[in-house]
Amino acid sequence: MNQRFLSAGRLVTTVSIVAVLAGCTTFSKDGGFNSVANVASERLGKDAVIVKTDDDRNAVFTRTKELLAKPLTMDDAVQVALLNNRGLQVSYGELGISEADLVQAGRLPNPGFTFSRTHSSNDLTIGRTFSMGILSIFTLPLATRIESRRFEQTKLLTADAMLKVAADARRAYTTAVAAQQSVAYAEQVKDSAEAAAELAQRMQQAGNFSKLDYAREQAFYADSVAQLAKTRQESVSAREKLTRVMGLWGSGTQYQLPDRLPDLPNSRPELNDLESFAMQNRLDIQAAKLQTQSVATSLGLTKATRFINALDVGILNNYETDKGHEHGYEISVEIPIFDWGGSKVARAQAIYMQSANRLAETAVNARSEVRESYSAYVTEYDVAKHYRDEVVPLRKSISDELMLRYNGMLASVFELLADSREQVGAVNSYIEALKDYWIAETDLQQAVGGRLPTLAVAQSHPAPLAQPASSPNSEGK
Repeated sequence: MNQRFLSAGRLVTTVSIVAVLAGCTTFSKDGGFNSVANVASERLGKDAVIVKTDDDRNAVFTRTKELLAKPLTMDDAVQVALLNNRGLQVSYGELGISEADLVQAGRLPNPGFTFSRTHSSNDLTIGRTFSMGILSIFTLPLATRIESRRFEQTKLLTADAMLKVAADARRAYTTAVAAQQSVAYAEQVKDSAEAAAELAQRMQQAGNFSKLDYAREQAFYADSVAQLAKTRQESVSAREKLTRVMGLWGSGTQYQLPDRLPDLPNSRPELNDLESFAMQNRLDIQAAKLQTQSVATSLGLTKATRFINALDVGILNNYETDKGHEHGYEISVEIPIFDWGGSKVARAQAIYMQSANRLAETAVNARSEVRESYSAYVTEYDVAKHYRDEVVPLRKSISDELMLRYNGMLASVFELLADSREQVGAVNSYIEALKDYWIAETDLQQAVGGRLPTLAVAQSHPAPLAQPASSPNSEGK
């Protein structure tokens, strides 16, 4: 619809108002990233950075180099991932796109100008039209609110992606250290089995060892060699996964991991009302709520504008040689004869129901994830504690007593070798249980929103690891 005002003075006034309105929505200084950085600081105690300039890259490189200069802790691995993970930088780019949409929604469209010049034998007609859409003026506040909610939703989803990368780094770190620890122990087992196989061969040659017992020792040694090769490959795979999560390449991949996993806490903190905490704390649920609110607002907008597809206002100044200047206005509007906009409303309502049900699904799944993760957390802690406090000390005690009996010639070499095999299973099971506990804790943290509701962390102490039985080579030679 074109509306043409009567005077040029009104045109100047209108243009001035448009200029003021167009300047109301601008880009923020931080681009929405401060929200992500605050989540990283409050829930992880870490720094999140967005890399835009060479100075940013140099700062990240320097900080990463400092962290990699010493054996990585779990917290260090998370920080390195937050600094270098390229997928995170991709997620951060969504903030800029969303803010650009918000700024665009808050700005009026550019006006249009039309000039025409026609003439006949004695007549000259000149037309000048200055026009702009006024529908966007009417809907500007509502459109801005919708895009503002979407921008807030993008902030939440981006922060949630950052928390997921941190959780992935914790899991990858735990798996890599456990795999490296298993390799060190597998090497000791292989050395012990090699020594036992050599002793068995000598005893068999001397006629003091049966062919069957000799074959068993050789088989155990052959199996330990294969197990060591498999364990080494698992360690390489686990380390490379950690490297990918941390976003490292080149010399950065030469980082050093500690010899063993962090020790099991002395006690497990009591965690209550985890479901309620998750409902308030999980960013994906907050984002789903904003999405539903945004869709509801969009539905209202669709109902309000379903009869109007285009609405323009303009100033007209025509000139004809025989009539002089002409002033006036023109209004045009689409007549809803065939399309009353019902399909638009139905579509918006369907989208709203989708969003509402998606929110409900997110909440139901979140509650289930919390219950499942908490059950695994409790179970894995109890299992690891059982191995630490019961199984491993008992195996060590048995090994010590058996060695004393062997030295006193009260136990045979067969008993000593059998005990060595049993230690392999006990210690490997403890390493696996310890790894499962730290992964279970990470899963629980992610399930409730990136942090547990309690800050009280029990102090931990080293748990003894049984060593393979000493080779009886010296005694048997």
